[in-house]
Amino acid sequence: MTIKSRHARFSAIAVVTALIFSASAVATPAQAAQKRLTIGFVVHVIGNPFIQQIIDAAQMAARDLNVKLVVTGPAGAEGDAQLTAVQNLAASGVDGIATSVPAASMVKGLNAIIKAGTPIVMFNGLGEGVNGPYVGEKSVESGRLLGKMVLEKIGGATAKGGVIVGNCYPGFPVLENRSKGVIESLTKAPGIKIIGPSDVKVDSAANFAAWQGLLAANPDALAMVGLCAPDVESIGKVNAAAKSKTIGGGYDLTTGNLEALANGTADISLGQTPFIQGYLPVQVLVDSIRNKIKINKPGFLNSGTEIVTATKVIEPFDAAKLTFAQLQKMSASKALTRKYYDPTVKGYIKDWQKNLKPIADESA
Repeated sequence: MTIKSRHARFSAIAVVTALIFSASAVATPAQAAQKRLTIGFVVHVIGNPFIQQIIDAAQMAARDLNVKLVVTGPAGAEGDAQLTAVQNLAASGVDGIATSVPAASMVKGLNAIIKAGTPIVMFNGLGEGVNGPYVGEKSVESGRLLGKMVLEKIGGATAKGGVIVGNCYPGFPVLENRSKGVIESLTKAPGIKIIGPSDVKVDSAANFAAWQGLLAANPDALAMVGLCAPDVESIGKVNAAAKSKTIGGGYDLTTGNLEALANGTADISLGQTPFIQGYLPVQVLVDSIRNKIKINKPGFLNSGTEIVTATKVIEPFDAAKLTFAQLQKMSASKALTRKYYDPTVKGYIKDWQKNLKPIADESA
């Protein structure tokens, strides 16, 4: 994905010290007979609560599959630093690498690593042209869904007024796709005026300040719609501070976002199933290496869209029904998360070859 490097707070090139996860599970006889693989896992933001959910799931996969996982990443969404992290892992001899791709400048370097024999699976951030599969949501479609739900909240096709749209990473293809879908749905009401999309930053404090400024400048806005993980929590805090009833919608199911839904300061948050985005890339790499499956061409594995309000939870892939209270508990518990997704691990994730689609499906 392309990310503008103008975010000063994320300008550090240093790669965060790798976190090494050693599987503690007892290997099966079949696993014990195989070489213990080492998989690199490179994220674009260390410390972000949503990204940590992905890392947690990758570590669960490493334990289940009896592999060593090396987790690393830059301080914040810099393509050059992240590519360096991937290259260092490849040079160290890891067997495969999963990485998000926050910049188009990474594509050539990633393809060189793939050509040299180290398989790569992308997650969360799609690098167009990388010769490997990608695990993520259907980004335009999820934006359409969010826009439709917000429009219903503000009066439907007859709604008139402004809707503020914020993007924490302008230029990031998946986020631009979400924005496209959101605006497509909102503008089905002729009376809606889109304010933005504005750069609302990813750092939590800067994100809150950005939304606070946008609402202050547009106090009569009907809704605030964010495209990134920090937005729902920030929108909720802004609404609470301003005693505003402005509708709030956005993405991801962090504990802070869910709390904003619970207390009524925000209204809608769509998840992109971080468990699948963390677990499935590791599964694909391990299967492909152990079973000599070629994965050196683009492909799409849908991580699904979760639909959450304070009164309704809809999970993809025929997962068990959840109440909002159950989802809140699960968001704070790795054990509950792993237990809940066990049928998905044994079904959708295990059968990933059957579910691999053309890369064009991601933005359809």
